Amino acid sequence: MIKRLGRQPWVLASIGTLMALYLKLVYRTNRFVIEPEGVHEHSEKDLPVIVAMWHGQHFMVPFAKPAHWPAKVMISRSADGEVNAIAARKLGLGLIRASGGKNARQIKKRGGMRGFIEALRALKEGYSIAMTADVPKGPARKSGVGIVQLAKHSGRPVLPVAVATSRSIELNSWDKASVNLPFGRGSIAVSDLIWVPADADDETLEDYRLKVEDGLNKATKRAYELVGRADG
Repeated sequence: MIKRLGRQPWVLASIGTLMALYLKLVYRTNRFVIEPEGVHEHSEKDLPVIVAMWHGQHFMVPFAKPAHWPAKVMISRSADGEVNAIAARKLGLGLIRASGGKNARQIKKRGGMRGFIEALRALKEGYSIAMTADVPKGPARKSGVGIVQLAKHSGRPVLPVAVATSRSIELNSWDKASVNLPFGRGSIAVSDLIWVPADADDETLEDYRLKVEDGLNKATKRAYELVGRADG
């Protein structure tokens, strides 16, 4: 009965709305810094971009973009994804309901190809796309190739982004999820843009996949350092 209740649309809508309100509270009660300074202004000429983030570290990423940047986020079609989608919509983001996979069967089941086409269309229309680089359910913090494929076919750069707070609860989940807490310090760290050549072959795509992975790890490490933590 509890499982069935948890799938009810009104329950998911309520949880998603509460999540959005909570994340706003966290953002407003933490003193945020951003590095590098002026990164938003410097990135304007390269919009739209593909914002890369890690699973489990993504909750505060909606606050990493200026309000005037139109953006959509790719979110899975699972029940957990539905909650995240409702929260994202409340935070002003457009939605693409899909996720990647490790093989063709998973990609088809999760709507990965349809999501890829929707993301290409959105980028062409001027929307930046935010998506997790690692594939459910792990390994965590290992980038999949989907995000570099999107960069290759769209001609838009990948922008690795990480957000951290000085106070958080670390969950024992596959993605090492971090639940950010209010009343502390916060940081937004951004790595260099990564442009993937349109003629990249499989070997070259692997090189750029590793660049995305490295950029995200550097951004995450730096975000945690900025709030006085060494566990990022």
